[in-house]
Amino acid sequence: MQIAIVGAGIVGAATAYELAADGHEVTVFEQRGAAAEEASFGSAGLLAPALLVPWAVPGIGPQRCAWGGPTAPRLARGSGAAGLAWRWRWTQAGRRPEAPALLAALEGLGRYSLARTRALVQQLEVDIESSRGALVLLRRPEDVEQLQPALQTLRDAGTAVRDVDADTARLIEPGLSADAPLAGALHAPDGEAGNCRLFAQILRQAAQDLGARFVFGARVQALGGNPAGLQVAGEDAPRRADAVVLCTGLASTALLRPLGLRLPMAAVHGYSISAPLREDTHAPQGVVIDPLHRLSIARQGQRVRVSGGAELGHAGGAHHAPTLQTMYLALSGWFPGGALTSSPQVQVWRGARPTLPDGAPVIGAGGPRGLWINAGHGACGWAQACGSARALADLIAGRAPDVDLQPFGIQRF
Repeated sequence: MQIAIVGAGIVGAATAYELAADGHEVTVFEQRGAAAEEASFGSAGLLAPALLVPWAVPGIGPQRCAWGGPTAPRLARGSGAAGLAWRWRWTQAGRRPEAPALLAALEGLGRYSLARTRALVQQLEVDIESSRGALVLLRRPEDVEQLQPALQTLRDAGTAVRDVDADTARLIEPGLSADAPLAGALHAPDGEAGNCRLFAQILRQAAQDLGARFVFGARVQALGGNPAGLQVAGEDAPRRADAVVLCTGLASTALLRPLGLRLPMAAVHGYSISAPLREDTHAPQGVVIDPLHRLSIARQGQRVRVSGGAELGHAGGAHHAPTLQTMYLALSGWFPGGALTSSPQVQVWRGARPTLPDGAPVIGAGGPRGLWINAGHGACGWAQACGSARALADLIAGRAPDVDLQPFGIQRF
C-alpha cells in the first residue's frame, strides 16, 4: 500500500520504520526541517517503567507539587477557559472507576514497547545511550502511598519493583548525596532510559534504507477521506494514498475536526535541562524519579538530563523560573558534583507534550476509511513509540497485534 504519515517525531519515525519493514510504500510529511524537533527533542528519556514517568497519567503522585501547583498541570498564560476545563477532566480521570483498567492497559503497552525497542536496538546494532535501572526516591515512608495505583498495576503484571532502604538505594546509585533526606526507595531493576531523539533519527535513516521517503518543511493543512489523502500547504493538488497515519501532535485535533472527529488533546508543556557529565561516580548510573517534585534525572551517555514540569498554555514562550529552579536544585541536591550545570553547553528546553485527559494515547482506526491515528502519547511518547508503531502496522496489515489496543480507541471520547 501507499501510506502517508504525518509527523516525524519518535512515534512517526517508528511507525514509518515498521510500515516500511512490512513492505509498504511510505512517505512521511513533517513541518519541521528534521526528525524529532518537537516533543521528542528534549524527552526525559525514561523508557520503563512507563507508569512511573512523571505526569504520565492522572491520579499518580503527590497532591501538591513543590512549586505550589495542584496535582494537575499548572495553568500558564494562554490556557484560558479551555485549559481550565481540560485540567478538570484530567483530575477527574484519575478518579473514574475505569481508571485501574486503563492503567493495566498502559502497563501492557509499555512492557510490549520496551521489548520492541530493545529488539530494534539489537537488530539495528546501535547505541542509544541507554542506562539500566530505575530508582524512585522517597523522602518519607508514606510517600509511597501516592504511587500505589501504579505500583499495584506493575506488581500485578509481574514487574519487579523492590522496596529498599536508604543505604541500599545509595549502593544502587552511589552518587546520591549523603545529606539529602531519603527514607528509602523503590527499585525497578528492569527500568531503562535512553536518548529518544537519537533513536528517532536512527529509525528515520533505517526507514529510508527500506525505501521510505521523508518530506521535511511540509505542513499538512487538511486530510482527505474516501479516498484517503492529504493536502500539503503550498501544493495545488491533494496527495492521494491508500492510508494516512496521523502521528503528529496537537495538529491532530485541527486536522480531525473537519472530519467530525474531536480529540480533547492539550499541549502540556514540560522542561528538560541537559548538562555535561562532570564526574561519573557522582552522577546517576540509571534513572531516578523524584515523585514529590514530579521530575526525573537520567544518565544519557556523557550527559545528565533532569526533566519535569507540566503547564497548560503557551506562556508567551517564557520559561517558568520556579519550575527550572526546582529542577536545578533537585539535580544538585540529589547528585552534587555530577553535572556541569554552569557549562555553556547546558541546554534548557521547553516543549509541548500532546496529551489526552486520561493520559492514554489514541492508536487505531480514525473513522473515515483509510485514516489511522497513533498520537496523544503525552509524557510517554518515547516509552510507547516502538510498541504502538508495531501494533498499528499489524492492524493496517489485517493482523491481530500482540498487545490489546481496544482501550486506546478514539471511540472512548
